[in-house]
Amino acid sequence: MIFKQIRKMRTKRWMATCVVALLSVVAVMAKDIRVVVFRVTQMHCEKCEKTVTDDTRFEKGLKDISTVVKDRMVTITYDAEKTNVKNLQAGFNKFNYEAEFVKETKKDDKKADKK
Repeated sequence: MIFKQIRKMRTKRWMATCVVALLSVVAVMAKDIRVVVFRVTQMHCEKCEKTVTDDTRFEKGLKDISTVVKDRMVTITYDAEKTNVKNLQAGFNKFNYEAEFVKETKKDDKKADKK
């Protein structure tokens, strides 16, 4: 009876160790997710907004896109391991829009990395 209890304790301790090790690996492998804001002067109506969202959503590494037509701002969440600000900005040129870089932040800590 005592041996079964000892075996259960060892199994639980071993499982706890595995969980901690797995969580450590996941923390190390966390992706570098960033958010960049562009000003797009050509975006002045809902049709322009649809053009921007439809044509940029296939850019490599893009996770999310949101727009504010009134301010002519486009906010893009992307994986920095797969793309960068210059590539995303060049993506607007594919449909003859110009994107002016405003700011970039890291999604985790929300600190600005100005130009």
